[in-house]
Amino acid sequence: MKVLVTGGAGFIGRWVVERLLREGHSVRVLDDYSNGRRENLRDLEGRANFLGAVDGDIKDPKCLRGVFSEGPWDLVFHLAASIHVQKSIDDPEPTFRNDAEGTFRVMEEVRRQYFLQNGLDPDSKKFDFDRDVPKLKNRSPRVACMSTCMVYDLAGGAAIHETHPYRPASPYAASKIASDMLALSYYYSYRLPVTVVRPFNTYGPYQKSNSEGGVVSIFLKRDLAKEPLLIKGEGTQTRDLLYVEDCAEFVVRAALEPKAEGQVINAGTGSDVSINVLASKCCSEGNKVEHVAHDHPQAEIARLLCDSRKAKEILGWGPRTSLDEGLAKTRAWLADNRWAW
Repeated sequence: MKVLVTGGAGFIGRWVVERLLREGHSVRVLDDYSNGRRENLRDLEGRANFLGAVDGDIKDPKCLRGVFSEGPWDLVFHLAASIHVQKSIDDPEPTFRNDAEGTFRVMEEVRRQYFLQNGLDPDSKKFDFDRDVPKLKNRSPRVACMSTCMVYDLAGGAAIHETHPYRPASPYAASKIASDMLALSYYYSYRLPVTVVRPFNTYGPYQKSNSEGGVVSIFLKRDLAKEPLLIKGEGTQTRDLLYVEDCAEFVVRAALEPKAEGQVINAGTGSDVSINVLASKCCSEGNKVEHVAHDHPQAEIARLLCDSRKAKEILGWGPRTSLDEGLAKTRAWLADNRWAW
């Protein structure tokens, strides 16, 4: 199939692109490199079915129109977003615009393609659901919209399922909730085949290891550099850590499965680990672990544990990589790729 991936130069996006190429699909990437890195795509550029990357902003209608004119696209993976919690607290507007407005722009271009392929005027202000939806049959682009586990409310001992209450504890979380609901509105309004994918704490090779990265990559990089591992707060907060190749498999399966249309689907391992224990796993013998003040304690979620039964039931998906195996792979990649530090 012919596939568009927004945010395809990002951490998860890069692995989604690789999986799609491995499965024989033709893939175009759209990224403005505000979060992604050109280096992430370097080893994919020689693939025959890699259509290359467009440097552009999802909020730019002209840019999006140009990319969609290369279609029609069979699949659209919308992964482009601002993802940094503290930045969203310090300056909320860019995160809102990138995540909420950006999703609106992408979904509008998907709708436009859908209407044009079915002989409807995408600029008409007189859409009639009962009259027009039956006409929408031809080559609908399927959409997977990337969400985050940070949208959820505090949880006790139980795993978090898709109907767990939301808590917009940061402008980032609020923007992603808005993005998710906006994407799903196109399913209910126009019957666009949209799925919201919600992986828990993803880690692995190509993740940033600076202040914008994930805790695993930050810990492992600091350990390789023989620097103390810094734990924010008490370290009792837990994470359900999903290896990135397992995450990419989940995302691609969700986009291909008709039963996933109109659904929100979690993905995780079903096992959480405290940050204190994670630090001990990432720390070489003789290195130090230090506790520091949390930069956004009000947005912290004390326990993140995923209930991914829905992913198993609908997609037949489950994680393949253990935490120890994933940590070893990530450490080895960071040791061999110091450019990513």
